[in-house]
Amino acid sequence: MNALVSPMLFDRSGFSDDGASIHETDSVDHLASRPDACLRPEHRWPISPFGELDLHYDSYERVMWSYMRPQGPPSFTRGLLADLAGAQHLIGEVFRDTHYERQPLLYYVLASKLDGIFSLGGHLSYFAECIRRRDRDALLAYGYACIRVLYTNAMAFHQPVITVALVQGDALGGGFEAALACDVIVAERRSKFGLPEILFNLFPGMGAYSFLSRRIGAAQAEKMILGGRLYSAEQLHDMGLVQVLCEDGEGEHAVRQYINDNKRRHSAHTNIYNVRRKVNPLAFAELESVVQIWADTALEVQDSDLRRMERLVAAQNRRLNKIDDSSGMPLKARARP
Repeated sequence: MNALVSPMLFDRSGFSDDGASIHETDSVDHLASRPDACLRPEHRWPISPFGELDLHYDSYERVMWSYMRPQGPPSFTRGLLADLAGAQHLIGEVFRDTHYERQPLLYYVLASKLDGIFSLGGHLSYFAECIRRRDRDALLAYGYACIRVLYTNAMAFHQPVITVALVQGDALGGGFEAALACDVIVAERRSKFGLPEILFNLFPGMGAYSFLSRRIGAAQAEKMILGGRLYSAEQLHDMGLVQVLCEDGEGEHAVRQYINDNKRRHSAHTNIYNVRRKVNPLAFAELESVVQIWADTALEVQDSDLRRMERLVAAQNRRLNKIDDSSGMPLKARARP
C-alpha cells in the first residue's frame, strides 16, 4: 500500500501498542480535506500539524521545505516515519484538488533541524529490542513504514515534482538511503555518508542496494555496503551521487540557487528523472522483498553483534548530549533559522 494514495493517514505512532503492525487513522482528515489550508498566499507559511516534522511552503517558488526533528534519537523514529507519510499524503491531496490555476508544487526539499546531523538512520535501540524478543512482525512493520516513505519520495509523489535532499551533516544508514531516494542531493562539505550496518553483521535493508545499484552499478554498491566506511560529500560528488556540493552553512542558499538556476527547465528535468525511472524501474515489491530478507537477517545476529549495536546507540547518545551541553538547550529545541 502506498501512503500517498491511501485515503487516510498513518497516525503519529504508526504502530500498534505492541509494535507489531501498522494501522491508520483519519485524525487529520480536516487537513487532508482542506488543501488550501497549506497553500495560503503568504510567501513562506509554516505548517505544523506534525510532532516530528516541520513543513514550510514557499508559495512564490512553489517549494515545500520539510525539516526532520525526531523526538529522541536522531534517527527515523516511528513517529517521524508517520509524520513523513502524513506529509506525503497531504501533498497528494493538494495535487488531487482541481481549483488551482497552476501546479501547486515544483520542488520538495527534505532536510534536518539537527545541527550537523541529517539522519543517523534506523532506530537501533528499537531494532535491538525487537531482536531480543524475536519479534519479526515488528521489524517488518518498521521496515515497511520506511520503504513506503522512501518509495513515495523516489517516485516524486507520482507528480511532476523534483525531490531534493539537503544534507548538512551526517547521513548514515537509513539517512543515506533517504537522501538517495531523492532526485537531487545537495550536500555541505562537512557532510559524511555511510552504511555502517555491516559492523554489527547486518545490512541496510530500506533501499540502499536498490538505489545505489541503479546509480553506480551493483559492484560499486556492494563495495559501499560491505565496506562499512564513511565517505565525504566531496567523494560522493566525484562519484556523481551528490549533484551539488557547497560550503558549510550554505546548504539552504545552495538549494535556492539550484532552484533559481533550473526552474525554467523544470519540465525537462522532471521528465529526465521520469526517463530514469522508466529505464531503471524500481518496483515497490522489490523493496518489500529486501525488507523481508533484512528482518530475517536481523534475527540471526548474535549477542556480540547486538552489543556492538548498543554501543553505537550509546555513542549517538553521547554525541547528542555533547550538542546539548554546547548549546545550552535541549536538542529538540534547537532549530535552524
